[in-house]
This record gives sequence, structure tokens and C-alpha cells, in this order.
Amino acid sequence: MFYSIRHCTRFRYNVPVSESLMEARMHPRTEGMQRCLTFQLSVSPKARVTSYRVYLGNTIHHFDVPGKHTELMIVAESLVDSLQHGERGRLGPEAWGELDGLVAEGDYWEMLAPSHFAQPSELLQELSRALSVERRSDPLSLLLELNGAIYDWFDYTPRSTHVDSPIDDALRTRQGVCQDFAHIMLALTRELRIPCRYVSGYLYHGSTNHDRSKEGATHAWVEALLPRLGWVGLDPTNNLLTSERHIRTAIGRDYADVPPTRGIFKGQAHSELAVSVRVAPSDSMPEMEDEFRLSGDWSTFLEQGAEDLERAQQEQQQQQQ
Repeated sequence: MFYSIRHCTRFRYNVPVSESLMEARMHPRTEGMQRCLTFQLSVSPKARVTSYRVYLGNTIHHFDVPGKHTELMIVAESLVDSLQHGERGRLGPEAWGELDGLVAEGDYWEMLAPSHFAQPSELLQELSRALSVERRSDPLSLLLELNGAIYDWFDYTPRSTHVDSPIDDALRTRQGVCQDFAHIMLALTRELRIPCRYVSGYLYHGSTNHDRSKEGATHAWVEALLPRLGWVGLDPTNNLLTSERHIRTAIGRDYADVPPTRGIFKGQAHSELAVSVRVAPSDSMPEMEDEFRLSGDWSTFLEQGAEDLERAQQEQQQQQQ
């Protein structure tokens, strides 16, 4: 399948800020069954965008907007080729020993240790006992059981938590979003001494799919390392094994490693964030939502941003004189 993706992020400030420093993790990965064919990141006010890759293979774009502005808009457009996943195979009880040997031979400590958002707690231990999270049968069967148990235990409730919420917030209310469910599964899986990592990306919602997560946002799931199978993706939000519909952008220990955007600005302003994500099965870009639709084409908007930046720089120079 070919998927075209448009990810729009808009920051608005109640008073002008003098500079914004930003990094973005929106570039789909090329590996395994997925290839990113094209990618473009557009910024307004106009800025020079550079990129680099970190050791886990994530691509990070970063830029600096030095002039005064009251709005910052980032649009990431990509075209991805995602192949259908084949049969993942089965494991037997002997796989626990194979897993322990695999862990002993490899460097997986980062994906086994507690991380910023996947920390042990009393509420997590209560859930672990309620779901009987302990080694039995084989690793894959247990993870599939745990994937379904988290799906049944929690309600998917948008805006019930925040991006910086600890897992105890979701554990206490038994509701949350994909990020919370991924963090809870990370913590439980690591207690089983199975290396597990957080995956940030997108999910295509087809008309025949009955996903609990909603369109218009990024998605998150986990990948667990299993003997003979490698990294296996599990989506506890929708009780799924990952498929060609899951488009990976970044991997890390948890959300703290892979936020789509992270930045700072100079000024005493309050910011307002709006995000829109569109994933479409085609070789052309999806239509932009009305909230992000601009008068004129995108190039005109960028030119206007450049003019605003130049005007702000001239004002700055005049004040210095």
C-alpha cells in the first residue's frame, strides 16, 4: 500500500515571541516492510531546516525562527510504501530460555529498564496482579493476551490525560489514550524481562477497520523483542498486531524520546497548539483540513511568512539604532 500523509502543527501566541527553536520527528522510517519514498517539511515563518539521525535511526529536523512572530506552522508531507506483513510464526515454551539467552548476548538494557513515563508504581503492581502478568505458555501468546487485556481494562477517552501525564493517571481512572496504553504495556512487558520499546507514528483508518483510536492524530504502540521473530509490534489501543496500516516515524524508550515536536521560544507569551493528521491510501497528498486551509497556495503563505520575518528584523534593527 502507498500512503500519503500530511501532518500539520500550528502554534499560536497571544503576544509576539522573539525567537522559536524547534525540532520535529515526523519523518517516516525506511526499514523492513516500510519505505519512505518522499518527505518534505515546510515551516512558516520561513526558516532554514536541517536534519540528522540519532543512533536508533530516527530522523530529527530542527530549525530556528529568529524574528518576531505570533504564529508558527509546521507541515510535514510524506509518501510511504508499506508492504503487507506476513505470518509472524509461533513460539513454544522453550522460547523463554531462548529469550533470556538473546537478552544476555545483546545490549537491550535501555529497553528493559524503567523509563521516564514507564515507571513501576503501586497501581501498576495492582494491575499486574489483576491481569496475572507472569511468565507462562510462551512469550508471544502472553503478549497477545496482555495486549487484549489492556484493551478490555481501559476505556479510550480523548483528552482524559495529557502528554506529560504519568501512567498512574490512566491506571486510577481506567481511561486514557494510545500513549497511556503503550506506556502501561511497556512497563508490564519489561517486568517480564522482555525488551520493549515505544513506537510513534500514524495509523490508517480504513472504512472496514474498527479501530478504537480516532483519525486526525498521531498514534503510538509498542514493539517487543522475541526470539526468532525479532521486534514484534503490538497495538494495545486497538488490540492489534501491527500491520501495513501502522506507519512508524520514531522509536525510543517512551514518549519522552520521540515527541513529534519539541521546542522553546523567547517571550512571555501563552501558546495554543492545534494538530491535524491525514493519512490516505494513494500516491497524492490528502486534502488539508479547513482549520489548516490557507488562503492561496502554500508557497504564497511561505512568502508571506518571509515578508513578516524581514519586517520584524527591520524593526529590530531600527530599535537598535
